[in-house]
Amino acid sequence: MLYQLYELQHAATTPLRLAAEGMRSFYQNPWNPLSYTQLGRTMGAGAEVLERATRRFGKPEFGLHETIIDGKKVQITEKPVLEKPFCTLTRFYRHIRRNDPKVLLVAPMSGHYATLLRGTVKALLPHHDVYITEWEDARQVPLSEGRFNLDDNIQYLMDFIRHLGPDVHVIAVCQPAVPVFCAVSLLATFDDPKQPATMTLMGGPIDPRISKTAVTELAEERPLSWFKNSVIAEVPFYYPGAFRKVYPGFIQLGGFMSMNLDRHVGKHMEFYNHLVTGDGDSAEAHRRFYNEYLAVMDITEEFYLQTVETVFQRHLLPQNKMKWRDPKTEKLWDVRPMDIKKTALLTIEGELDDISAHGQTTAAHTLASSLAANKQYHHFQENVGHYGIFNGRRWREKIMPRIRTFIRKFDKEVDPVPKVDTKVTGTPAPEQWNEEKHGIKAVRAREKALKAKKKAQK
Repeated sequence: MLYQLYELQHAATTPLRLAAEGMRSFYQNPWNPLSYTQLGRTMGAGAEVLERATRRFGKPEFGLHETIIDGKKVQITEKPVLEKPFCTLTRFYRHIRRNDPKVLLVAPMSGHYATLLRGTVKALLPHHDVYITEWEDARQVPLSEGRFNLDDNIQYLMDFIRHLGPDVHVIAVCQPAVPVFCAVSLLATFDDPKQPATMTLMGGPIDPRISKTAVTELAEERPLSWFKNSVIAEVPFYYPGAFRKVYPGFIQLGGFMSMNLDRHVGKHMEFYNHLVTGDGDSAEAHRRFYNEYLAVMDITEEFYLQTVETVFQRHLLPQNKMKWRDPKTEKLWDVRPMDIKKTALLTIEGELDDISAHGQTTAAHTLASSLAANKQYHHFQENVGHYGIFNGRRWREKIMPRIRTFIRKFDKEVDPVPKVDTKVTGTPAPEQWNEEKHGIKAVRAREKALKAKKKAQK
């Protein structure tokens, strides 16, 4: 009944939403003299805030039509490369002849669409041939397409990596850090010739036991049966995925909003003030962010529950007890990160990350015990939260250049780093990486010293 109640609430507020939209259009119409008065701006602002609060936001577009390479504008075209029932591998084809490193950007399956990584893709495009996983909204996938669980997720990633070849560089943002790490581990166990050149894990829960957050505590405090009974719902009959059991996106969004409710309320109050005072640029920036943030998708029941149990409750991966069931043969395989020897590893964490807190991602280095030290690197970004790891100014100016240099360090045949208009991209010049400065041991030593310094100041 949960999904049906949500749909009923949306239908019940439709008259209110339409009335607010009509009022907004009237008072914000430039041909209306009232739109230039204090009363008109106030009425229009209130109407728009109300309309947006009751609106359901659909899947956004990437809208990335060009990039800057060697000081010139280069056209971008989105092309589906490999299509599966629950995911489409999409390439951002650059209309230029360059041999830049090939990047597979794995988007999270945590309620938002892959377009949440628009800023991530935009910063990578001048330097890389970018592919991204666009996961399907589970309510749009018919039951006839079968299940999709964590094992299937890992199989999809192995298929994508094999399709792109051994020169691909995989970047996992947040949740997919675990399935990507598992996929690369299995490819190493199979001694697959198409193991990726590098793997970058950004703010992912490799070992959630290391640092507790609201997310990890909720998963540990409640039994799996609670999640199944409380947050799993059936897709209504009028969707393509009718009667499929899902973890609805609106529940995940509610959880995210509640974690920083004061901040979101404050942002909407600021938005209202921007509209009243006529600050169009700030108001448009708010619209762009929340149009993306409020657009959510459903996740299959089996994927959600298996992830909760495996990653956040039983912690099987960091204990080297995780197993993968081949969806085709049903054979069980041990997930053995210690088999990784060819794929270089970079982990990235943010100091203020309250989703995958400090230490959860760097645990991958301990698990990849057979990987040479000169293939292990880590970047710790101060004053950055979870979202800031892959979007925003510090992502463009601090984190992305680290990833770019790391990838080129382990890419065998590539063109020189393209000259990019730094005023447009915010990207500084490349930096030569070395183990003494950027290796996992050196970075951990600096982090330890920083913690000691902050503790002493307190």
